Amino acid sequence: MGSVSKIYFTKDITPENIVKLYNMLGKKLEGNIAIKVHSGEEGNQNYLKPEFWKEIIDYVGGTVVECNTAYEGERNSSAKHLRLLEKHDWNAYFDVDLMDEEGPDIEIPIKRNAKHLKSDIMGKNFLNYDSMLVLSHFKGHPMGGYGGALKQLSIGCASSAGKVNIHSAGKYTKAEDMNVLWEDLPEQNAFLESMAEAASAVVDHFHDNIVYINVMANMSVDCDCCAVAEDPCLKDIGILISTDPVAIDRACIDLVMASQDVGRDHFMERVTTRNGEHTIDVAADMGIGVKEYELISI
Repeated sequence: MGSVSKIYFTKDITPENIVKLYNMLGKKLEGNIAIKVHSGEEGNQNYLKPEFWKEIIDYVGGTVVECNTAYEGERNSSAKHLRLLEKHDWNAYFDVDLMDEEGPDIEIPIKRNAKHLKSDIMGKNFLNYDSMLVLSHFKGHPMGGYGGALKQLSIGCASSAGKVNIHSAGKYTKAEDMNVLWEDLPEQNAFLESMAEAASAVVDHFHDNIVYINVMANMSVDCDCCAVAEDPCLKDIGILISTDPVAIDRACIDLVMASQDVGRDHFMERVTTRNGEHTIDVAADMGIGVKEYELISI
């Protein structure tokens, strides 16, 4: 990663083109590969289904990984989440690992300067992997403003306790604390900064052995974690791939802002009212990526 990161991009959203972009990137993931997906909350209509991701997952090999949530729904306990993974057909296509299915959690130290978190709390199975493919559905998010690669690295990879840790900016560190978390949330920027801090722990753990794919389709202002989500407000834009989580998220925001779509302002209102770009800025300041990029279209 230099002062300018390369991002490969196509407007043609197909499973075959994801594989094509992966080969163009020229970064071959090796060893035991964790493939981070968003399994989709029960009732959500916008998440990207396992059939869509199958070609790249089969091509790269590895294990689909997920983690439990820290809010009410069908993914906040291992038993419920495992049933939903089955219902959403993830197990029908792939080996699936709910990384915090069983305790104890582990703590990955945050090695860079951090204002809030001492460590990233994760399921113990996280340590079984040598590299990671981060498959992100780029869309809005009720709290973070938007969801992309940085969210997948942070909230996405954290256990239930880890999610409580991030959302509380380090005040609460146990899964059972979720009962008080939502009544005692920190100032917004502290939460966004905590996401960047948690993301840095995952990046530093895998070093250069991570590839990021952001798919800009089904773009609602709401996340795939929402059981009741708005329908998409933007037309599909394309697929991006990079080895830089900061650059790829920055590029996605820029592509939205450059679009002439009638839903652009509605989407960007969600991002700006949550100060979502602050996560990108803090992650760049922490040195886990750069905001400058070259977008290479195919």
